[in-house]
Amino acid sequence: MNLQQRDKLVNWHPYTQMKTTEDAIPIVKGKGVYLFDDEGKRYIDAVSSWWVTLHGHAHPHIAQRVSEQLNTLEQVIFAGFTHEPAIQLAENLLQLLPSNQEKVFYSDNGSTAVEVALKMCIQFAYNQGKEKTKILAFKDAYHGDTFGAMSVSGRSVWTKPFGEMLFDVVFIDTPNSNNLENLTSQIKDIADEIACFIYEPLIQGAAGMLMHNPEDLSALMKFCKDQNILLIQDEVFTGFGRTGKLFAADYLTEEPDIMCFSKGLTGGTMPMGITTSSNEIFNAFLSEDKYKTLFHGHSFTANPLACTAALASMELLLSKETQENVNLISEKHKEFSKVLQQHSRVENVRQTGTILAWDFKTEQGTSYFNTIGKFFYKEFLNRGIIMRPLGNVMYLVPPYCITSEELDYIYESILQVLEMELN
Repeated sequence: MNLQQRDKLVNWHPYTQMKTTEDAIPIVKGKGVYLFDDEGKRYIDAVSSWWVTLHGHAHPHIAQRVSEQLNTLEQVIFAGFTHEPAIQLAENLLQLLPSNQEKVFYSDNGSTAVEVALKMCIQFAYNQGKEKTKILAFKDAYHGDTFGAMSVSGRSVWTKPFGEMLFDVVFIDTPNSNNLENLTSQIKDIADEIACFIYEPLIQGAAGMLMHNPEDLSALMKFCKDQNILLIQDEVFTGFGRTGKLFAADYLTEEPDIMCFSKGLTGGTMPMGITTSSNEIFNAFLSEDKYKTLFHGHSFTANPLACTAALASMELLLSKETQENVNLISEKHKEFSKVLQQHSRVENVRQTGTILAWDFKTEQGTSYFNTIGKFFYKEFLNRGIIMRPLGNVMYLVPPYCITSEELDYIYESILQVLEMELN
């Protein structure tokens, strides 16, 4: 049997209807911006393998650092023990974050980073003898697929089977100059019951790359802080350069109380999650009372290999070469967005940093389940490009190592596909 046949017998793929899906494409090698299948065909990874691969595949610097660490210390329990990579990563990351971020809690992925943040906020009030259990979140939010993360994500067909098991959340619109007054009025009425406000800053990725501006978000954050509502900033997607700056936080005038990271954290090399917090949050758990402990942990908390990969990725991210290429991608996206805006079959073109998105006009309307996405997916694969449309929403989130010529090829291919007769 070939790899496709073997895979079909044993594997269950994410976000995939296994009865109707086509056989998975076996990938045998990655190098830079390219992935290679078992027949030798190469594909430009234009979505960074679900938004995680910052510097390209099999990056030699990250590989070398992880290899050295593998021969030194591969794993140790993080309860009662520590190690250099975890300490160094926390030190380095905190230097890049808003000044009030002072403690790092390690976990395994984006969803668990969010779960930790929610537990921190609810227990922050509980440890002080207060009962604040309501959560505030954006409509159409996506924060992960575990139960807490699902609860603070927008209700949809994805969450419907579990509807009765999800905790209540107050959902609000993303802020703009027209609705801020209404939003603040809505929040003020229940502020005393709200433990925290969790939000994706500037870009709601899974919702269809929906974007809002930093000025309005900053104003909403300030109002929440004035109401003693803790702020959880979910930078799982936007962190580590995706927005054109190191973090979405760099666009905002207000500081969150807690931040969540994953995806690009290790450069896409291996899974890891981080939740950072202010000392104010941390100090609420310091007590002679052992029951005020944050009872949360994972077997692979602060895994030395993942920490090392993150350190190596951060070194690459901060290099002059990478920062210049992030700017190159952002500028080329900006220019191409002007071309897309003139196209008769395109609407709602939006761009922030290295993220470019647009909607294909269709009678089915904008939806994750719009069937046109499958057509586009196949056509780009035929051209050696991996794009994963969200229904009729198309987007680019390329690795930072992509060249100007490779971007031009993607842009040309997009225009060709947009002119195709649909079937």
